[in-house]
Amino acid sequence: MRMNEALVIIPTYNEKDNLPLLAERLLKLSVAVDLLVVDDNSPDGTGKIADELAAKYPSINVLHRAQKSGLGRAYCDGFKWALDRGYEFIMEMDGDFSHNPDDIPRFLEAVKTEDADLAIGSRYCNGIRVINWPLGRLLLSMGAARYVRIITGMAISDPTGGFKCFRKRALQSIDLNKVRSNGYSFQVEMTHKLWRQGRKIVEVPIIFTDRFLGSSKMSRKIVYEALGMVWRLLAQNGFRRWPKKS
Repeated sequence: MRMNEALVIIPTYNEKDNLPLLAERLLKLSVAVDLLVVDDNSPDGTGKIADELAAKYPSINVLHRAQKSGLGRAYCDGFKWALDRGYEFIMEMDGDFSHNPDDIPRFLEAVKTEDADLAIGSRYCNGIRVINWPLGRLLLSMGAARYVRIITGMAISDPTGGFKCFRKRALQSIDLNKVRSNGYSFQVEMTHKLWRQGRKIVEVPIIFTDRFLGSSKMSRKIVYEALGMVWRLLAQNGFRRWPKKS
């Protein structure tokens, strides 16, 4: 049941320590939002904890998936769930506190005041705002962002970022069944699909803090997928480095 106009989607896999604290923070925000936990059958019991939270708080919902099948699939399932229930604003957010819940009102304000289709949380807009990352990880992330900009032409400072707010009409314009990528390149693909339509995208400066609890899901496979995905996106756009003309 939809209670509010905004939904925050959090994919989880082994986030039992973070989820209760994160849910508490979301419930205390200055703006009312609903939460959808998309759990990939976490062996640490995250799904059970999510069910307990949902039973206690009407604004918390849970979508259980049978197995761990990737970030992109989890978000697409969450998007479909949100669209079926008519949410106007649909947010992506990590479940490990690397994204600050207190930034959520700024995303909603940016989308509303600028009539944007997508607001992206940027770690690199007007400076570098990353805490607790080793230098190698930071250089990899910044290099990936530059790589995406050069190949695709998208003038977005942080195209791989995963803290986002979509307007309903934007997600409705995408065939979610045809989204191919599943790792962090999923973030690039979703943004590119909207950018090449000529839709309005804004960036919201954020401070990104690497997780203190749990373990990162980054892998070599995810990096390789991202390297190849940008070339497929370029081909899909007719090898143009600018949005298609309507």
